[in-house]
Amino acid sequence: MDYQTIIESFRHKKVLVVGEVMLDVYLSGTSKRICSEAPVPVVDVESSLNVPGAAGNTAVNLAALGANVTLLSITGEDSDARTVISLLHQAGVDTRHIIRDPGCHTISKRRIVADGQLLLRYDSEFGTGSSGYERLLIEQLIALYPSVDAILISDYCYGVISQQVLETLRRLMRRNPKPLVVDSKNLLPYRDLQPTAVKPNYQEAIRLLDLDYAPNGQRVQQMLSHGEQLLEMTGAEMVALTIDNEGALIFRHQQPAHHSPAKSVVNPRPAGAGDTYVSVLTLALTTGLTPPEAADLAMAAANIVVNKDGTASCSHQELIDHFKPKKVFETVHELNEHLDADRQQGCKIVFTNGCFDILHLGHITYLSQAKALGDKLIVAVNTDRSVRELKGPERPINPLEERMLVLAALDCVDYVIAFDEDTPVELLQSIEPDVFVKGGDYTEESLPEAPVVRALGGEVVILPYISERSTTRVVEKLRAYGEILCEV
Repeated sequence: MDYQTIIESFRHKKVLVVGEVMLDVYLSGTSKRICSEAPVPVVDVESSLNVPGAAGNTAVNLAALGANVTLLSITGEDSDARTVISLLHQAGVDTRHIIRDPGCHTISKRRIVADGQLLLRYDSEFGTGSSGYERLLIEQLIALYPSVDAILISDYCYGVISQQVLETLRRLMRRNPKPLVVDSKNLLPYRDLQPTAVKPNYQEAIRLLDLDYAPNGQRVQQMLSHGEQLLEMTGAEMVALTIDNEGALIFRHQQPAHHSPAKSVVNPRPAGAGDTYVSVLTLALTTGLTPPEAADLAMAAANIVVNKDGTASCSHQELIDHFKPKKVFETVHELNEHLDADRQQGCKIVFTNGCFDILHLGHITYLSQAKALGDKLIVAVNTDRSVRELKGPERPINPLEERMLVLAALDCVDYVIAFDEDTPVELLQSIEPDVFVKGGDYTEESLPEAPVVRALGGEVVILPYISERSTTRVVEKLRAYGEILCEV
């Protein structure tokens, strides 16, 4: 599947998001003492971050993915409304159709975080609003509907999506069907709309089905037998059921369930991951992808977001890069950015180095054994200059760029980087691998890298030497063969 072409097509899609927009506020700092008035921590706030939440975060995700996004919502006429609308506008969302009702309070969720730990959240809720502003929202919905490719409902059940709004949408859908994706805390009112897809999370699904929580790790198995029931209850063509770290299940009538696994993350921070998932799912369903393919693409985006702090989004470039794995790096800084993400997922980093001039069976065996010692294998390659210093003026046979690309083509190699020094000590000090590997033609005592790795808390492993397998021997054979041909 050419996901990169599909993702590029997102740039031409027009999506209308309807639902509650919120302001998410993160007050972050440190806590080193207890309050004298009550046994609670005192947080010295060092930073404040404001981001759009709920339907606002969904709209930001769609815009970040390159779509043309219009947000239809109701806020209060207050400072939080001004803040969130400004943020949405900066993110590329069309905010001209957000209706400001002085009778409402803009929804906000303020979080206090100390040393990375969430301590408290306090909310400001929507209020009742007025029927006049509801009629205005319906008029906007009727006007915007014909020009969009898809509609995404982000309903947190604060009252923006009223029964009258649903009835209007139902009439519009009957006259001019379009992809409709619903992400709602309560999916039952949407049954008559027969949505293209609904996206309950696990908690919402078990509430619909009146089931008890299953232990973590057993929830996919629990839900597999309830697909038809969810489809019937929601009236949807497709149910995309997200189950946190167990991934997502896709249910369709008379079709086997499809499971999109989540990527393992050591310390997941999933705020907004559902918004990312449903945004990509909506766009993918407008491109002709099958539901399982669309779901896998959506899960890839959600996997990117769970590695981020707070309410986050997945950009168009991040999703493109996800399907274009980068192996060859020019700078150690760029490599370390990838390694940071690997380490957050609990990966064990293995490092080796060499000239790798003419790749042969000895190299392949050695690199496969090195990869088996961990999860990610880095190969540091001597530059052409340093190869000449080590091997003589006639080497390397192949230039650096070609040697790196050949190594990157191996499944067992995850990252390739060059170094020009006599030894890769500087790289090792920057990367701090868990394991440093060399071949059996070395001893630990002869390696200047070994004490550096040990001092960094790493392990040094010497792999067995494979006799009669070396680049020098291959070159000698080639030269001998050339001389024979010349004589003939």
